[in-house]
Amino acid sequence: MIERLKELVNQNERLVQKGNRIDEVLLVGIGNETYRVTIRRGAIDSVEKGPFVMPSYTFGIFAPKEEWELFWSPTPPPGSHDLFALLKRRKLRLEGDLHCFMVNLFYFKEVFASLREREV
Repeated sequence: MIERLKELVNQNERLVQKGNRIDEVLLVGIGNETYRVTIRRGAIDSVEKGPFVMPSYTFGIFAPKEEWELFWSPTPPPGSHDLFALLKRRKLRLEGDLHCFMVNLFYFKEVFASLREREV
């Protein structure tokens, strides 16, 4: 699912413009799988699947696969609809230098929500 992140984000010009000052590498944990996402000027440059040996990244965002699947469902249930709702329920873990994440919170919320399945 996260492999589509580059395509979905980069085709959204408004979102890329919103993150035009972001040049970061983040680590995304989906259950036991880890991905390194490189962002350059708001666009997703690459999504690489781990495992990684001592990866370099600005911050990491980790949750069980089941929680990500709920978050990415067309209409997530309460408590699974937002990154901070997952954090409040202790299903999401953030680590590293969170300054970029917090300053650009709406950008990152929209980046991860872009993977949400759309109802037809």
